[in-house]
Amino acid sequence: MALLFLAGAILNPGFFGSTDALHALLRDSARFAVMAVGMTFVIANRDIDLSVGSTLGVTAVIFSTLFDPNHFDLGVGPAIAAAVLAGAAIGLVNGMLVTVLRVPAFIATLTMLFVGRGLVLGLTGGRSILYPLKADAYDGFFHLGETNALGFSNQIAIALLAVGLGALVLAKTRWGYETLATGGNEQAAAYAGIPTNWVRIRAYLLSSLCATLAGLMTVAQDKGVTSQAGLLTELMVIAAVIVGGASILGGRGRVIGSFLGALLIVLVNKVLREGVPITRIVEVGGQKVEVKAVSTLPAGAVPAFIGALLILAVLIEPYVIRRRLAARAWAWLRGRPTPPLPDAGGVALAGVQTRGGGGAGDTGMARGAVARFLARRDALAIMLALGLWLAGLALRPDYWWHLSNSFAILLNYTELAILSVGLTYVIACGDIDLSVGAVLALAGAAAAYCLKVLGLDPAAAMAVGLLAGMAAASINALVTVGFGLPAFIATLGMFYMARGAAAWIVSGQQLTGWPEGFNLVGRKVGDILGHLALPLPGGWLGTVAQLVSVQTLWLALVALAAGIVLARTAFGQKVYATGGNRRAADYAGIDTNRVRVQALLLSGFCAAMAGVINVAYFRSFNPVAGQFRELDAIAAVIIGGGSIFGGYGTVIGSLAGAAVITLVRAILQLNIITASGESIVLPQHWVNAIIGVILIVSVLADIWLRRSRILARLVMRLARKLARRPPPAGAREEPDV
Repeated sequence: MALLFLAGAILNPGFFGSTDALHALLRDSARFAVMAVGMTFVIANRDIDLSVGSTLGVTAVIFSTLFDPNHFDLGVGPAIAAAVLAGAAIGLVNGMLVTVLRVPAFIATLTMLFVGRGLVLGLTGGRSILYPLKADAYDGFFHLGETNALGFSNQIAIALLAVGLGALVLAKTRWGYETLATGGNEQAAAYAGIPTNWVRIRAYLLSSLCATLAGLMTVAQDKGVTSQAGLLTELMVIAAVIVGGASILGGRGRVIGSFLGALLIVLVNKVLREGVPITRIVEVGGQKVEVKAVSTLPAGAVPAFIGALLILAVLIEPYVIRRRLAARAWAWLRGRPTPPLPDAGGVALAGVQTRGGGGAGDTGMARGAVARFLARRDALAIMLALGLWLAGLALRPDYWWHLSNSFAILLNYTELAILSVGLTYVIACGDIDLSVGAVLALAGAAAAYCLKVLGLDPAAAMAVGLLAGMAAASINALVTVGFGLPAFIATLGMFYMARGAAAWIVSGQQLTGWPEGFNLVGRKVGDILGHLALPLPGGWLGTVAQLVSVQTLWLALVALAAGIVLARTAFGQKVYATGGNRRAADYAGIDTNRVRVQALLLSGFCAAMAGVINVAYFRSFNPVAGQFRELDAIAAVIIGGGSIFGGYGTVIGSLAGAAVITLVRAILQLNIITASGESIVLPQHWVNAIIGVILIVSVLADIWLRRSRILARLVMRLARKLARRPPPAGAREEPDV
């Protein structure tokens, strides 16, 4: 922190050289420090909470909606009570999903992040809610966001109080001992009589309530809320806790350290955002005039830098602290023997689970094509896709059945399907890739920049876009496999790094206008024939050529190749073996690290392909390209029969799952005409929230239905009943096999 403050004072002495900078640092760190208190308990439990930013936004919006005179016009008391109840409900849902329903923490809280973000955008309509005049009448609450008589912001006092209480509870009370014991070795803690499930639920409740307090601090200071409230906050809070000394492996953490980490992260943010004062020479009326300005980093630089900082902070645990790097370096400098490396243990080993062959035996024993189909893990996705298409037909029969609409849906489906193909391999390996949507944006930004700014030809621009995506995937593989970090942490860091880098490349602006030769990648076959001055074929072939796009044909080739490799080759069996039981696969001679690297590289390559196609299809690039696509892709794979725990997954199932997600979006966005002639369209913000709920339901179905093989058991029971029926007269009875 001292070095950063010195760097800030050198770069921008007008700001960092004054006492106002320290006050601004403490004030702006207050909300992050409060949230870091709750996050420390969660991470010390060996869990993660990615939803704190959305919780801040949701509670702030609920308070503002109830308090705003243009909405419900309630008083401060009821608005605060509603916000606290909402925050507690979010924490309770997170805790119950993770402990009772056994949903992985990053999946449960990631879904809550997207659902919460959809609620914020839906409740605000994408606009700000401000009430400065009414706030003046409630000075007791809104004074918490102002400067007090002592000359410093009340937000600082609130943060210091929260940090002090949190530090006392974690270090000196039974709650703290239970938290550290649960995170260090949950099984041993349970044997010692600690209610570990309640300890973890309690941590999520505390985290959400701290985020609620931060949301109330936000509205007290701003006297309103924006639709971007809490955006990217979860990244800064998690990074603050890890930088502050907490272990992502659980069992260690200090609230004071998290507070210092919050100060450091906000200071990094300020140093990057404040910029360097410069003097520019501009010509006005033929005369040169000196104008003072500030040189700042492009849009996206800050999240990219903090995403990288998160990964580096997590690497401190295994490569600095556990290896006693500082003590060994100090001994080496003094010429003394370096202390021996301690045992890298201290964290309970996760028990290896053998999950079998995914019901293959049931499929083989079931007699009849229908029984064998129902015993497949991807049968539900296929039936859901068919049912959703029929539902769309019932809602808008005048529009839905037309061939043009079907191919329009297919165009929207292609991008998600390509992402799902690569993610199928990653999830089947037992890993996760949260960065596919951001890598899509990075590849698209690189290709668009090469086309618009550098003037490269289409082939070279596509190659650069694919290389950018592969570079991001290589970093994911290096950090996950090479450095041994959890895949969700490595790819979460890349999520922000790639998204920030994409905005950085294009300076946060939309680019458009490149050669038609590049746009043909996203055009229909008929457009390509016209560009090449070739005639359209006659009959139905001509109709199909005018409707089928190049990207659809490319998806068919990619999916066919990926499906054959996964289902019919030795590499596909290695993927399943790695995800089903990595230790047993190692004993069998499978290079599981290599398999995982190849799966992550394939996922990045598919995301890069989707990014290049996105730019060609829309004939422009927007920095928000691929937003929420990681949620859609994960949901598609899980709905399609993949297991979030690894060992299962088929390409055809993931394609069916992608069809389910695409059809859900298409149906929810239909313009429904009621009997009275009114038109009903669901806003896009609510669609994203619904997709998040679908993801949670699909994960729960995987845990409680597929892994329990309930459907397969029903099929086998039906098959046995049918087998007991006497054969019809004259039929030859076949011997049992």
